[in-house]
Amino acid sequence: MQVSMSSFSGYLSRNVVRGLAIVGGAFILAACGGGGGDDGGSDGGSGTGNLVINAGLDATVTEGVTYSLSAEVSGGDGTYTYNWSASPSLTITHEDTSSSAASFVAPVVDSATEYTLTVSVNDQSGNTASDLTVITVAPVNIAPEASIEVPEWDDLPANTFPGGVEIVFDGSGSSDADSTSTDGEIADYKWTQTSGTNVITGEETNLSTLTIVTPIANDAQQLTFQLEVTDSEGATDTDSVTISVQSETETLPVVDAGYSQGVFSGEVVILEGEATTSIPSALPLTYSWERSNNVSSSSVSTAEAASSSVDDSDALSTFAIAPSVSSSTVVAYTLTVTDANGNSVEDTINVNIRPMPTPLLNDTGFLQQATNNALTEAQQNDFPGQDGQRGADIIEQNGLIEKAGRGKAGFDFTRLNANGDEQDASADSWSCVRDNVTGLVWEVKTDDGAFQDKDYTYSWYSDEVNGGFEGDETGSNATCLLTNCNTSAYVEAVNAQGLCGFYDWRLPTHHELFSLMHLGIADDVAIDEDYFPNTGAVSTEPLWYWTSVPSADGVNSDDAQNAWALDFDSGVDNFLNKSSAARVRLVRAGR
Repeated sequence: MQVSMSSFSGYLSRNVVRGLAIVGGAFILAACGGGGGDDGGSDGGSGTGNLVINAGLDATVTEGVTYSLSAEVSGGDGTYTYNWSASPSLTITHEDTSSSAASFVAPVVDSATEYTLTVSVNDQSGNTASDLTVITVAPVNIAPEASIEVPEWDDLPANTFPGGVEIVFDGSGSSDADSTSTDGEIADYKWTQTSGTNVITGEETNLSTLTIVTPIANDAQQLTFQLEVTDSEGATDTDSVTISVQSETETLPVVDAGYSQGVFSGEVVILEGEATTSIPSALPLTYSWERSNNVSSSSVSTAEAASSSVDDSDALSTFAIAPSVSSSTVVAYTLTVTDANGNSVEDTINVNIRPMPTPLLNDTGFLQQATNNALTEAQQNDFPGQDGQRGADIIEQNGLIEKAGRGKAGFDFTRLNANGDEQDASADSWSCVRDNVTGLVWEVKTDDGAFQDKDYTYSWYSDEVNGGFEGDETGSNATCLLTNCNTSAYVEAVNAQGLCGFYDWRLPTHHELFSLMHLGIADDVAIDEDYFPNTGAVSTEPLWYWTSVPSADGVNSDDAQNAWALDFDSGVDNFLNKSSAARVRLVRAGR
């Protein structure tokens, strides 16, 4: 209680009266929070007596409740004006200041919080008085809600699991509706197991998740787990879950046949399976791959039977050759895994097999596959998508390419005589070769000392497409039978002769010349010498052959000083200065 006074005599007389009242038991002090009142009035005025106000009893209310305020006043001149205030601050509704009645809504609080409400009054004569009451606002705690999320196991009913597997119960979905944090954070988690074989000993039981390993036993069984959550205000809630665990003979292996694929007929289908069991007594596992019989006879060529088998059908990791089909066909490959208890599980991948399209470019001839440290002829499932697993070369190796002519790997060449007519592959001599894939016709070098001899070299020269620099016309660094040993002069000489009856010979482009490269030949020149003899010998020096393409490297004053050439020894390309001496193989036609 706070006391104020307008004069010492008023203070004395008022408190004498109170003292008497207390001693005699005639009064009960009205305001437990201090009660009484203040008299701020002066000794002068209308002489209507001292002004005294009582704010009422101290009280406790819960958050969210509307609490009514009222004060009792005596003395003064009978015409009063009231004002309420609070510390800490509150929003007080007080529409009529001539009345003491007011109210406020108790705010949301985390813990019991005291608010001091002060009421002051004054009358028209200038008298004032004030009093206070303490209102304690207590929080209303909404209990938390416990929630357990149970994972699902493939192909098993809800809450059913194999023996010997790890599962994780997730209680992070538990919530506290009146938590002060935005995510409804739970203060404490406690996991217990209430029935079944004990699997919780040694596990972390005070986290939002519980990880267990299901027991392995002769008989199926049930386990029950409970989660108790506690919020920051001490309220709790529980949730429980019961799971069924299969016996060791009921527990099936887990199998994954790998990934579905799309390949061309004759390419490699990678069969990379995975299989496990959580039951030690179920080992060893056995495997079996089978291809579906949905490839109709109308879509399969006569070569299908030879290419349909799986390489090692009893291996977990193996491969198959895609069968030859005449239209796009989905073929299923199924992996069946059987454990020592006689349980069998299967999984299937679908492979979309399409007919090999008519190629417009040659493959590389490369059939080896790489590991992380070696080259090998063996199929490498761990390193899929390699050149040696895809394309015309592997399809030809698997016997599913029909060639117009012959040639190594996926290459398809036909020999032409001096008149440009086809010759049998067994002919002893020929002048040109037709590439049946690209349609290009190629010059064949000689070893007779004539002007097409393999040992003659030329500088690069062109008065048309040359990158701004025609090149070296004299060919002083080259050797040949012509007056000027340059590429243009050689083209003119061959066309004048009408090699194989054709008069439109030219230098090949970079891509055209590269189409002859057989990169699968490791110990000889990179070309099929059954059709292109006299290309040169493998040595310490490159076997450079000119292309018609100027190079942007070696530009001087916006003029291209270099041109591209290919090395038929190493299989690489590079740019050479146009005055360099290199060999030439001419080409014509094409698609």
